[in-house]
Amino acid sequence: MKLFKHFLFFLIINFGGLYIGNLLMNNGPQTSWYINLNKAPWTPPGWVFGAAWTLIMICFSIYLAHLFIKVDSTKLKLAFALQVVLNVSWNYVFFNQHLVAFGLVIISALTIVLFTFFFSNFKSIKTKSYLILPYMIWLLIATSLNAFILFNN
Repeated sequence: MKLFKHFLFFLIINFGGLYIGNLLMNNGPQTSWYINLNKAPWTPPGWVFGAAWTLIMICFSIYLAHLFIKVDSTKLKLAFALQVVLNVSWNYVFFNQHLVAFGLVIISALTIVLFTFFFSNFKSIKTKSYLILPYMIWLLIATSLNAFILFNN
């Protein structure tokens, strides 16, 4: 029951963050600014983003539920809060404000935070840590897409 409550809590926070990020990007992928950018050849079709983020946040919520049962520290709470802020703010900075270089800084920081989650907490929850891999892989792809846009526009 404790695991389910933690899972539900993180599911609400994570999908709430995605919702807020979506609101802040102001139809970003459909704007003429984004459509006219020179994008990386490996940019996935639009529908992939929704499917990927759904899978990522479900896995990440399960991961966090297990992690916070084992390790409930102030440092961990701050790292999670930082992850939420970085994830939400990237949408606003990149899509709404068109600050591509600052977006790259934000998404790079988010990637570092996620990799730190994985490596710092692996011993605590062992193989359950692999639930964070979809998020880590997606951030590597997203960071490369952001970098491509920065250097090719």
